[in-house]
Amino acid sequence: MTRSLQAVAYTRPSVLESAAGGSRLGLETSRGATPTGFQDHPRFFTGFLTSPQVAAAALLAVADVAAARYYQQQLRASLDPVVTGNGDRLRFESFSGCGGVYARLDVLEPGLDGGEVGHGTTNVDVNNPLREALSRVGSDDPLHLRVGPDELAVTTLDGPVVEKKVPLPDRWLRGFAEAQVIAAGFDLRAELPAAEAVRFLRSLPRGGGRGASRGAQWVVPSGRVLRPTTRPVPGAVCLPGPERLVALQRVLRHATALRVYGPPAAGAAALASAWEVELPGMRLTLTLSPEAARGFSGEGGVLEALATDEAAEDAELISVLLAWEPRIDIGDLAASSGLTAERVRAALTRLGTSGRVGYDTAEAAYFHRELPYDADRVERHNPRLRSARGLVAAGAVSLDGSLGTVTAEDGHVHRVRDDGGTLSCSCLWWAKYRGGRGPCKHALAVRMVRRGGEAGTGGTPAPGEPDSTTTETTIDMEPSGTSIDGGAR
Repeated sequence: MTRSLQAVAYTRPSVLESAAGGSRLGLETSRGATPTGFQDHPRFFTGFLTSPQVAAAALLAVADVAAARYYQQQLRASLDPVVTGNGDRLRFESFSGCGGVYARLDVLEPGLDGGEVGHGTTNVDVNNPLREALSRVGSDDPLHLRVGPDELAVTTLDGPVVEKKVPLPDRWLRGFAEAQVIAAGFDLRAELPAAEAVRFLRSLPRGGGRGASRGAQWVVPSGRVLRPTTRPVPGAVCLPGPERLVALQRVLRHATALRVYGPPAAGAAALASAWEVELPGMRLTLTLSPEAARGFSGEGGVLEALATDEAAEDAELISVLLAWEPRIDIGDLAASSGLTAERVRAALTRLGTSGRVGYDTAEAAYFHRELPYDADRVERHNPRLRSARGLVAAGAVSLDGSLGTVTAEDGHVHRVRDDGGTLSCSCLWWAKYRGGRGPCKHALAVRMVRRGGEAGTGGTPAPGEPDSTTTETTIDMEPSGTSIDGGAR
């Protein structure tokens, strides 16, 4: 598995310090995107948090996920959280090192006081001394928050900086893309009041001593409670690897409700789900991949959108209309762009592959952000997409009505059939997953040819094109066993 070390520079470490009338929390920012272009250290907010202790605990939960691996825990992980200013709220996001847990804290208008929220996205420094300080924040301590450099630091940005080298595996970038596509198919399945939410979450395992997952479990809403079930009955929600919700323990005593989101249960296969804890003035959501050993990066939900020229062209148009909205209205975008709502959704999926939109399950809507990484790697390094383009370029695809024949690199002939819009294949990938992890490379190749030839560019970088903005590339070999990025080939 390829990864890179991305240099992330801050003017100084983030710090929580005592001051007259309370404490001051300064979260330092790195280079990020804003409405006026890229800035080295953008500033998004200066004001007070209305629930200081709750916000401190929730920030620590996001940092916990950023530093955690819930599978193969002996390997180290460290990813600085991402912060986005959406004008009316701040969003803090992180991804676990194993690629299977996505965390997001939405600090909403009621949680902020005394300052305007800017627009843009960047990394934010959360270091160990800061974590220790946040854990000591009391309920009555006024807490002033600054996201970005203060006035003094702004005037001295040419001075020394604090630099980190952040491991950035390709699967994390693909995971950010896949998580929002999967979450867009979720519906609200259950809502628990505070007391029941606390009881249920405290009953969950916290993981074994060697980090072994307990596998997928199922729960079903029954009135205002969740009860376990041995099989995915109608209305059931999958809880894949319940020990991966351990980060929510930090905020349980502040919880006012628990909401659970997921797709309809279909068969016995494990499914992804999202678990949202409502807090005073904010929401903390953890989205879990279908299995602890199965990261989001191999789910294949973005492949159809990546495989069409139409979606690429539509995405360029839609991207011009985005302005860090906290809630993207598909109808408004359709009216402004002249596209159908279906094409707008496909374009948003495409933009999600480069980190330019996320999905908020609580509001059932996309939101605009720009990940501070070279997210074009998501498309270039997607193995199934790259292989499908290679098959098309080699002339390995022939069409005959509803049947497509693909001659693979090893000479084997695979037959792709159209079953009411879903392409099935005779290959081992389809036999194993039955479309549950997106299309195989043969079906993708047939789809490309049907739509008029090799779709898009980006299978490999053009001559002279930089592969990423990173400074160093290594090969990170996972220990033998199940591939956490799903073995998506």
